[in-house]
Amino acid sequence: MFLRPAFYSILLLLAHLASAQSPKKPLRVGIAGMAHDHVHGILNKAFRQAGQTDIEIVGIAEPNRALAERLAKQHGFSMSLVYPTVAEMLDKTKPEAVTDFGPIVDHKKTVAICAPRSIHVMVEKPLATTFADAKQMAALAKKHNIQLLTNYETTWYGSNHKAYAITNTDKSIGDVRKIVVHDGHEGPKEIGVSNEFLSWLTDPVTNGAGALFDFGCYGANLSTWLMHNERPISVMAVTQQIKPDIYPKVDDEGTIILTYPKTQTIIQGSWNWPFGRKDMEVYGQTGYVFTVDGSRMRIRLKGDKSEKAAEAPQTEAPATDPFAYFARLLHGETKPDELTSLENNIIVMEILDAARQSAKTGKAVNLK
Repeated sequence: MFLRPAFYSILLLLAHLASAQSPKKPLRVGIAGMAHDHVHGILNKAFRQAGQTDIEIVGIAEPNRALAERLAKQHGFSMSLVYPTVAEMLDKTKPEAVTDFGPIVDHKKTVAICAPRSIHVMVEKPLATTFADAKQMAALAKKHNIQLLTNYETTWYGSNHKAYAITNTDKSIGDVRKIVVHDGHEGPKEIGVSNEFLSWLTDPVTNGAGALFDFGCYGANLSTWLMHNERPISVMAVTQQIKPDIYPKVDDEGTIILTYPKTQTIIQGSWNWPFGRKDMEVYGQTGYVFTVDGSRMRIRLKGDKSEKAAEAPQTEAPATDPFAYFARLLHGETKPDELTSLENNIIVMEILDAARQSAKTGKAVNLK
């Protein structure tokens, strides 16, 4: 039996509409390591958020069986997902992407094993423990054409993106003259992080430093973004051990000063704040914009007699969470975000490496 042309065209249209309306498959994600407490974010999304279709956890690499079992019980996933090594997890589960929640020093190993398999990687901040490692990771990512992203909580703050728009898109405050970024909390032990997290976070080899890296990276990331990936001329840092009885191996207080030709950035990362904070001040020639938290802001522009409170919606940020963004990016549904980009975070690592050297020597480090 032959179909009439008009009827055949209708069938093709219906098939196209059915295909267009069919739900997209979630991104197949593997987890490398679970000793970073930020892992709860992806586990909550994957196993406890009903109806989410962004990601599917297909495998988890964690050599600490007791840790994996504790988290499996807490979040309700099967231990059949857990493998002792990243290599075995990749070979058995074939993820499209991997999120790394292990010690920062292990990020390079994760990229080294994922990149040749064309598996994209997102690591928790900062990118690495040394500038040298960061450059090797970037070379691997470029060679094998994978996305290598760094996840910061502040990337998903609507307030930061609105501050960027006011500063760089609208140019409402004039040329930027000073950026001041405050990040941190009362201390990792004080706020009750897990023992697995605390053990590597307070080790200079596995974390790179203490508060200097743990929270200094946020300001380096935001400053580099606001300065359009311009490298500073010099980096000066001062660190202290205010609580050596709690943190004998690393700093718990770190301040970094970045000098640009016509701008200065002051980064204050601390495990000694009386309360947790992630906020920023951007001063221009004619006005300023402050972020208070993820949504609240304070703004004063030229001609204003006083500052005004403002609210930034979540929609100002590139996505509601990093894993939704990761899936959309790899599915070609959104553009790369500068805050998570490799280009930005290579500069971040150059700044942090120089800050660590400056704190050790007591001298400013001039970047070539």
